Amino acid sequence: MKKYIFGIGGILVLLLGFLLIGGCNAYNGLVRSSQEVDKQWAQVQSVYQRRADLIPNLVQTVSGAANFEKSTLTEVTQARASVGQVQINPGQAPGSQADLQKFQQAQDGLSSALSRLLVVAERYPDLKANSGFINLQAQLEGTENRITVERQNYNEAVRVYNTKIKSLPTSLFAGAMGFQPKTFFTAQSGAEKVPTVNFDFSKPTNR
Repeated sequence: MKKYIFGIGGILVLLLGFLLIGGCNAYNGLVRSSQEVDKQWAQVQSVYQRRADLIPNLVQTVSGAANFEKSTLTEVTQARASVGQVQINPGQAPGSQADLQKFQQAQDGLSSALSRLLVVAERYPDLKANSGFINLQAQLEGTENRITVERQNYNEAVRVYNTKIKSLPTSLFAGAMGFQPKTFFTAQSGAEKVPTVNFDFSKPTNR
């Protein structure tokens, strides 16, 4: 009888040991994946901030054109201000879909206003000869491409993390340890392509 009890006790000790080791490995893996998501989120915010930083120079340069539409400039300025009002921790990915949607909606609003400004700018061919305008062309094109890349990297990090918390044996520990699914960037209607930043008025703009 004692041997039986000791045998059962030994098995329980081994099971507890496996659970402890498995729990530790699961926890450490989730921490690394969560930190990777946060790192990629910081990259997303960085490139969006880079675009926002270019807006004042763009507005100043374009406003130098004679009789440029002030309402369009005001719209861009207000959209940029709206982006600044969306406060999200730069070191931590959004905790809910609602938070990410607020961020994305503000950024989409700025993208839309910026696109309209560039369409209006096509009516002012003299801007094409402006060296500052040409420089902004290269910077904005590079930034828009970078935004797309960093959003894709963020979504991939989220995919890896979410897969882990839903896969065995990690799923047995994830919820108890406070790890919840993270949210993806989602494409908005009509946002299948990167916004065209085209200052070459001899070429048509895709809209």
